[in-house]
Amino acid sequence: MLLPPDDIQKSIATYNWEYEDNKISKTYSFDTYMQGIAFIQKIAELAEISNHHPDIYIGWCKVKISITSHDMRGVTTKCVNLATGIDHIINK
Repeated sequence: MLLPPDDIQKSIATYNWEYEDNKISKTYSFDTYMQGIAFIQKIAELAEISNHHPDIYIGWCKVKISITSHDMRGVTTKCVNLATGIDHIINK
């Protein structure tokens, strides 16, 4: 089920994700390119387990993650859960 914008904002505020254009996104910075690649591998594993896959953009020592439900054309609870799971990966 799609979440209303206010619920999305409340859910992601603690984790500093942004909500815009029916998706939530966040950019992570790393000291090296390979640290970003290792982070992406962990995200891929989490995405497979949850069967919810983010869009991932790789740059020099930066990784941007965008999450939306393509089927529902917006942000769902599953999107927010994936976002918080990604933040748990980075904070380990």
